[in-house]
Amino acid sequence: MRTIDDLGDVRGRTVMVRSDLNVPLDRDTITDDGRIRASMPTLRRLSEAGARVVVTAHLGRPKGQPEPRYSLAPAAARLGELLGTTVPLADDVVGDDARAVVEGLGDGDVGMLENVRFEPGETSKDDAERGALADRLAALADAFVSDGFGVVHRKQASVYDVAQRLPHAAGELVLAEVKVLGTLIEDPKRPYTVVLGGSKVSDKLGVIDNLLGVADTLVIGGGMVFTFLAAQGHPVGRSLLEADQLDTVRASLDRAASSGVKVVLPTDIVVAGEVDASASATVVPADQMPDDQIGLDIGPDSATVFADEVARSATVFWNGPMGVFEIEKFAAGTRALARSLAACDGLTVVGGGDSAAAVRTLGFDDADFGHISTGGGASLEMLEGKTLPGLAVLED
Repeated sequence: MRTIDDLGDVRGRTVMVRSDLNVPLDRDTITDDGRIRASMPTLRRLSEAGARVVVTAHLGRPKGQPEPRYSLAPAAARLGELLGTTVPLADDVVGDDARAVVEGLGDGDVGMLENVRFEPGETSKDDAERGALADRLAALADAFVSDGFGVVHRKQASVYDVAQRLPHAAGELVLAEVKVLGTLIEDPKRPYTVVLGGSKVSDKLGVIDNLLGVADTLVIGGGMVFTFLAAQGHPVGRSLLEADQLDTVRASLDRAASSGVKVVLPTDIVVAGEVDASASATVVPADQMPDDQIGLDIGPDSATVFADEVARSATVFWNGPMGVFEIEKFAAGTRALARSLAACDGLTVVGGGDSAAAVRTLGFDDADFGHISTGGGASLEMLEGKTLPGLAVLED
């Protein structure tokens, strides 16, 4: 994979960087700037080398046209704070203002284009439509650096097609992500424990299937666990259940047993009548859930068992919270798991998305973990063994 070194001297050259600045917002306030901070090493390196840096990124899911609530203005302001300078934001993506912002950059300056998903060509399935946008983006720069790991699993104009039109390289963040996640697949230190949570088991089946040949222990929590419990014949009340996945889960459990992979499921569950902060919560055995209750967190005994599994591991990958961590009374399981990862002496990798949001929401520092991925979907697809278009295009 090409690196920034392969671009040669970038002083005075305009380098377009595809970053991942898709941060959560409360109106105009960024509630977690982790992805912006993760983009800094590449942007600083290029800026300090004298490049004229043009950042492209997306925010949210606009429908191919400008939507003020999805403007990158908050991200540009925060990026400027971190860089200690003003980062001008164009009013458009490839229009007159975008060209004016790019032309106004001096050596070492950083500017930003507006949300690239304001253009329908960005996410189009039509190669020609994506290509037309990529042509206009490429016309703004001399080289391209892919540093938005959270989007490399997408075949999109600013991720895939621009790289085909300009001298290109992987940024510092992408290289770091590929190195760490590659270790989890190819050469993890053992014992190797994979902890999976989140809402849907269907989102994780590919990862489970691929890692059953690699991991030593598979720990399951979150909403997806109820499909596992139901597959074993246990009642799950009104909990989240993917009934169409029961046979697949049974097959996974059988394969784990035949492969010698230990599968750890909760022994107790925190339940309530509603997903509400005011709901009365109780702890019940995992195989005795009442018909009128919803499972919303792993119980305290399960949290202890999960933490013990982590503590004895040399490598841990975690993706997906153990419960509805946004509500305090259902956050204990996720907090206990995060605490155990923070205390683990081995390599601990938090798999982006809701997991990264959870550890920061619950007050943990990024430095408490070996690596926090910026790409939830991208990290999962990489661990599934899939080819990621945004990485493959950097290899030629």
